[in-house]
Amino acid sequence: MLKKYLNKILIEAGCDEAGRGCLAGPVHAAAVILPKNFKNKLLNDSKKLTDKQRKELRPIIEESAIAWAVGIVSVEEIDEINILNASFLAMHRALDQLKTVPESLLIDGNRFKKYKSIPHNCIIQGDGIYLSIAAASILAKTYRDDLMDELHEEFPHYDWLHNRAYATASHRKAIQQHGITIHHRTSFKQLPDQLKLEL
Repeated sequence: MLKKYLNKILIEAGCDEAGRGCLAGPVHAAAVILPKNFKNKLLNDSKKLTDKQRKELRPIIEESAIAWAVGIVSVEEIDEINILNASFLAMHRALDQLKTVPESLLIDGNRFKKYKSIPHNCIIQGDGIYLSIAAASILAKTYRDDLMDELHEEFPHYDWLHNRAYATASHRKAIQQHGITIHHRTSFKQLPDQLKLEL
């Protein structure tokens, strides 16, 4: 069972992102404020759950949360400001939408760009420690997955339905055969050197 909170008194928002290591698609981030007494034995780091479990948990999180929101940063923005800054911006955009203003932020990872005057704690692998960060990881992941599933219908060659635009062998092979799309991040190295075609 994950921890319910870091501070029992403060209104805490857990934040996490999804899609940072992908070759295509936007980066999503979520911010979630859970009640202090929230319990769920299944809730965990989204990477430790199946697709079915994440889909089951999403409506539970959304209905139980005091406030939640998802922020998105486009491929064009990622290429302009880099993926690290894009991840911070996605979290900021999620926080901007919260209907309840948090008093403290729990950030998954080791770095964050300060949001307004709200204090924050960076927690490595926080999505496997605190419920609110785990909840944010699930919302960010499922909303991004939904988008990549839609894009798969338009660009089926890349098999995004199964790799969600991560740098899998099948995705790399499709890039080698078909080139890149408008959804690929041009600032990312799409193919390793050994797969470059000779011109």
